[in-house]
Amino acid sequence: MKAIRLPLTKRIKTRIQRTILFILVVCMSLSLAACGSDEDPNTVVVLNYGKYFDPKMLDQFTEETGITVKYEEYESPEEMYAKYKAGSIHYDVACTSDYIIQKLMQEGEALEINFDNVPQLSNIDQKYLDYCKKFDPGNRYTLPYFFGTVGILYNKTMVDPSETDSWGILWDEKYSGKIIMENSVRDTYMVAQKLLGASCNTTDQDILDRSLDLLLNQKPLIHAYLTDETADEMAAGNAALAEVYSGEAAYAESMNEDLGFSVPKEGSNMWVDAWFIPKTCRHKENAELFLDYLCRADVAMANFDYVYYATPNKAVYEQLDEEVQNDETIFPSEQTLDNCEFFQPLDDITTNYYTELWMALKSY
Repeated sequence: MKAIRLPLTKRIKTRIQRTILFILVVCMSLSLAACGSDEDPNTVVVLNYGKYFDPKMLDQFTEETGITVKYEEYESPEEMYAKYKAGSIHYDVACTSDYIIQKLMQEGEALEINFDNVPQLSNIDQKYLDYCKKFDPGNRYTLPYFFGTVGILYNKTMVDPSETDSWGILWDEKYSGKIIMENSVRDTYMVAQKLLGASCNTTDQDILDRSLDLLLNQKPLIHAYLTDETADEMAAGNAALAEVYSGEAAYAESMNEDLGFSVPKEGSNMWVDAWFIPKTCRHKENAELFLDYLCRADVAMANFDYVYYATPNKAVYEQLDEEVQNDETIFPSEQTLDNCEFFQPLDDITTNYYTELWMALKSY
């Protein structure tokens, strides 16, 4: 049966219900994490982005396997890295962005996955496994979960769509107070770097300084630096333009037909959020069982419907209606992806410099 997008009002109501349920599940999971033992063989300790998993699927996993999920979430890749490196919790399996996984792999913090325990891997489209080779050359450590781009979400009643083919529109003074940028250092600086004709992986401090100058010039025009709230702000008509992840753009478009999405001609970031098993893992077989569960068509479909980001699961894609399959906000064209870069992990000097620049921008 083809998957059909829910009517607008029903999608909004369902999203609210799911958010409430997700909060309840997370609170219960955190409570379990606080009182449970890492040595309990019937547990799996999971770290993931916020609002990035249908909570009903967590309950279903426990019902099917008898394994309790201790679930914790975070907001940004950098927060994930700091939380993991703090070492206070022994995570069994985690999901995060490609460049953070690559950094952790370089630090010896990732374990090879025994894919013999993940037979449902056959549902993952090979072309997305090939994309993962950009940060996991042998496809030994990671399992792709969602992928997408970063672009401009715009309100067609306020903005001429023909002007959204360049990141430069985010510096147009006529949209003062109506521009949202990502509350993420790499994503925000990427926009400035692309305008300067540079790679988003540059370590050239002159380029980084010039990027800061651009962003400081832009800051008086900014409505807010946001993450998960961007889609709701745009859908409500509180801003005209936003730098946004493609999945958030798709969700916003489903709430407001006046919204459109563009990946600018200067290029952007292609990202893959993937699962990996960290060195802290104490329940590896449970972690691999959890990964296999994620690849199952029904589970992957539930998570796609909940998150609405592009899925690498071909069993899910084949069930989607033609309108969704052809929606380039969700599933970017190969031409768009070819004009994008993956983030690469940065050396410590550059990472620290980014931190200084981000603090300078936010405190301006």
